Amino acid sequence: MPLAGDQSIVRTVLGDISPAELGPTDVHEHLLHSSPLLPGDDLDDVERSLAEVVELRDAGISALVELTTIGLCRDPRGVAEIARRSGVRIVLATGIHRQAHYPPDHWIHSVDPALYARWFVQDILEGCDATKTFEVKPSKVSREFTDRADLGPVAQPTEIRAGVIKVGVGYWSISPFERRVLDAAAQAHLETGAPIVCHLELGTAAWEVLGILSAAGVPHHRVLLAHVDRNPDPGLHSELAAAGAYLGYDGMARTKYFPDSVLLECLLRVAAAGGAERLTLGGDVARRSAFHAYGGMPGMVYLAKRFVPRLRDMGGQELARAILVSNPARFLAFVPNNPPAAGVRVES
Repeated sequence: MPLAGDQSIVRTVLGDISPAELGPTDVHEHLLHSSPLLPGDDLDDVERSLAEVVELRDAGISALVELTTIGLCRDPRGVAEIARRSGVRIVLATGIHRQAHYPPDHWIHSVDPALYARWFVQDILEGCDATKTFEVKPSKVSREFTDRADLGPVAQPTEIRAGVIKVGVGYWSISPFERRVLDAAAQAHLETGAPIVCHLELGTAAWEVLGILSAAGVPHHRVLLAHVDRNPDPGLHSELAAAGAYLGYDGMARTKYFPDSVLLECLLRVAAAGGAERLTLGGDVARRSAFHAYGGMPGMVYLAKRFVPRLRDMGGQELARAILVSNPARFLAFVPNNPPAAGVRVES
């Protein structure tokens, strides 16, 4: 279902743009982040992440979605610098990931969950917090708050606004913590219009997530189910697409799960069954050991250089354009509930 025509925008780290300006889009990446689940695989160097993005740009991708969440070393200023210097349109996330990424002593567990939605709304409408350290405990958090001291450790407010809400759930499980985050994401969506991306661990619990969000007032077509291809079931995917949800295929190059041929076959069967307008692609490379710029492989560019050509060969140019251009633009577009913030350049 399209949004309100000329009123809809995509909110990037450098300002609001028309959905038509995105071009070929990688809907799932991480450029600067750190998680206790990925020890030694931190992405913490702006120059190296910039080089990785430039390589992806030169292979034909003009936009990407950076899905690092609050409390995992999200770096709005670093991402904005990468966007400025690369020319790539970058949409930044707000939100909170699945519980496994936050150990019991993480400060996020000491915060009133009633504040989560307010954090998300502030990130989308006003600007993101630039605090980066995930291991810090509440007693060590800087108290240089904004005038909204009750928002928790918002130590470094920026003018850089988020354009999507990221949440996550476990393998066939939704913990009480994750349920509270889903509820907060739904509330923030209703207040801002911003779309929601949900991490599905190994592609499970898709209907359960949609049910929770739908009960809270979020239409299926405002939700993208990330990692759905970890469970390459074209029948399930076709049903989810028919219900209106967007599907995030982001497991290419992960041969330990499935070869790319399995993902391609699944994607093509879903498209043939009527789901072409709900398919998206992302790399979700996420680790320094997988970034070319850190000396790893296969690199973010794998999506554009290896997977997309096979998609074009097997599915045709029209399907490839829908998946890379039309669908991401439609999903990421929303009608903002506020005017542009002072000092934020609105791109044209």
